[in-house]
Amino acid sequence: METKRTIGIPEGVNVTIDKMDVSVSGPQGQLKRELWYPGITIKKVDSEVVVGTEEKRREQLAMLGTFESHLKNMIAGVSKGYEYEMKVVYSHFPIQLKAEGKQVIIGNFLGEKKARKANILGDTRVTIKGDQVVVSGINKEDVGQTAANIRTATKIKRFDPRVFQDGVYLVERR
Repeated sequence: METKRTIGIPEGVNVTIDKMDVSVSGPQGQLKRELWYPGITIKKVDSEVVVGTEEKRREQLAMLGTFESHLKNMIAGVSKGYEYEMKVVYSHFPIQLKAEGKQVIIGNFLGEKKARKANILGDTRVTIKGDQVVVSGINKEDVGQTAANIRTATKIKRFDPRVFQDGVYLVERR
């Protein structure tokens, strides 16, 4: 008996499966990913992607759900994209943010002379307007990790975080 999960493909999105490589393209762009695990098959049937396995082992069933989530995230990314809104908060020293190339430069954090840096992953875009930082892109993992890199770069050490609440914090995910 085969266990299956089906994912519907919306209008305007194209899914191509070539052995282990799954490519999803839509109005926002194109994503490509290698999805392979022993005993799991991925097929395109009409306007659906079917992820299935013949085995009933826990590992295969867990990866079945993981592959389903990856495919849903890829389809949602090329359809509408992902956007994380962050806010710059400071009470002691004004934080200066700049996006340069593949890094966000965080200057004057807690009055430090050396600037802190956070990496921007993949094709993620970082827009800074005043105290608002918008991290956007079509790959959910890259957008989320870039926002986490910015948040982690402004982590408070050696000070009481109840007093020094300076940093860049996540406000909203869209």
